[in-house]
Amino acid sequence: MSRPPTRPSSAYPSRSGTPSLRDVVHGVMKIFHHEKESEAHQIFRQQVGHQPKPALGLPQTINPDEETVPGIEHPGSTGVIYCSDRAIANGFNYANSHEWANLGQGAPEVGPIPNAPPRPENIPLPVDSLEYAPTTGVKDLREAVANLYNDNYRKGKASQYTYENVCIVPGGRAGLSRVAAVIGDVYCSYQVPDYTAYDQVLSAFKRLVPVPTALDPKNKYRLDIEQTKKDIRTQGLAVVIASNPRNPTGQVIAGKELKDLVSLSRENTTIILDEFYSWYIYPDSEKDLGKSISSAEYVEDVNSDAVVIIDGLTKNWRLPGWRVCWVVGPKNLITALSQSGSFLDGGANHPMQLAAIPLLEPGRVKIEKMALQRHFKAKRDHVLKRLHALHLDVDVPPQATFYIWLNLEKLPPPLNNGLTFFEELLKEQTIVIPGIFFDINPAHRRNLFNSPCHHYVRLSFGPPMEDLDKGIDAIGRVIATARQGGTRKMGHSYKKSLESNSGVNI
Repeated sequence: MSRPPTRPSSAYPSRSGTPSLRDVVHGVMKIFHHEKESEAHQIFRQQVGHQPKPALGLPQTINPDEETVPGIEHPGSTGVIYCSDRAIANGFNYANSHEWANLGQGAPEVGPIPNAPPRPENIPLPVDSLEYAPTTGVKDLREAVANLYNDNYRKGKASQYTYENVCIVPGGRAGLSRVAAVIGDVYCSYQVPDYTAYDQVLSAFKRLVPVPTALDPKNKYRLDIEQTKKDIRTQGLAVVIASNPRNPTGQVIAGKELKDLVSLSRENTTIILDEFYSWYIYPDSEKDLGKSISSAEYVEDVNSDAVVIIDGLTKNWRLPGWRVCWVVGPKNLITALSQSGSFLDGGANHPMQLAAIPLLEPGRVKIEKMALQRHFKAKRDHVLKRLHALHLDVDVPPQATFYIWLNLEKLPPPLNNGLTFFEELLKEQTIVIPGIFFDINPAHRRNLFNSPCHHYVRLSFGPPMEDLDKGIDAIGRVIATARQGGTRKMGHSYKKSLESNSGVNI
């Protein structure tokens, strides 16, 4: 007896060919709508410090994985740290890092680039440098920082920065922490998306009451200064914190908008600006190369305008390993930062501070800026061109920084969210940063699928060009597989650790 002919295989369970309404509904039901349905999201939540925090007034439950020592609470990891940990679980280590494409790194390439001054190769160690440095930093370096700001941004102005307006700190996060430690009980305005460390700062320093503002991609993530003025009046905001140029969107507050933002400092509001990407500006005209952005240009009185600038050697000088940064602001702030630094970090490395002084010479800085802007603009344009070829056009292309804020919504599910996209790329030895890390959400209570950053990843064009191409090749392979119907193999079976070849049970 002959068997009836078998139905051709189809992606739709009811029949082959055109999908019926039932098939469409069935397909929609398979798309993740809540983090509890997604393995990538469950891995994220299982990391210590990433559980939702209880609402005010409710008792704190104890997670034995997080509180093995009584009273210790994990603050949660920043995006780069979490992504590095997940990459290690998938075989990454620093000995074989050349085999991976790290498009998640929040640091620029550190080697020589065309037409830039030579890279430092030797660090002098005079005997005096073996002593502790002052918690505010070496005076000669503080003077060099003040002189650079006056030369670049304050020529012809009566009010000039001096060494008393500068505090040297061991890294940008240390600067943020010192500033946060001396701020009283106030409402603090921040934006979404923004730099991931603000989440931890606002969680750890509980005297800062966080007040979020969601930036609109339709408005190119512009900070609405007029709305901020209204919020200051109606909500009693005492502090506004922001990165500028903006991490992760690659946008920049400049010109009149920056001048108006600085003017708020004269209305009983402290403006804290993280300016670590101030050189990464990509002008259209060659004659504009070498210019940079800083709120220092619009400060009227350096000792009365409540403007706090955080910057350093990390990004602009491409020396992240030196951990030499600074806070610039009114004199009375610097004395407070000296006190908070005495118990928070103890100060920056003494020999490295001395080695940094000649690097801040204005003539050298001008050459460094021009070389950096040419080099990184070429890398930006190259990555955007390659993404376009993959039909991954960037909604709001970066005008600054070395980041691309990439919207994944048009990709097939489950690849259309940042965490799953990230996990799939780990299989291809490529690292990106899921967008949810830039959703500054100190309580961690929001369903991740409701985050305005959920469908994004941040790509860095900080690494060398060959690493960028390796990473874009990997993105191309993952997308090609998804578009050819290979999504059934995606969204599951992720490694939790090097010893684990199976995914989490959800």
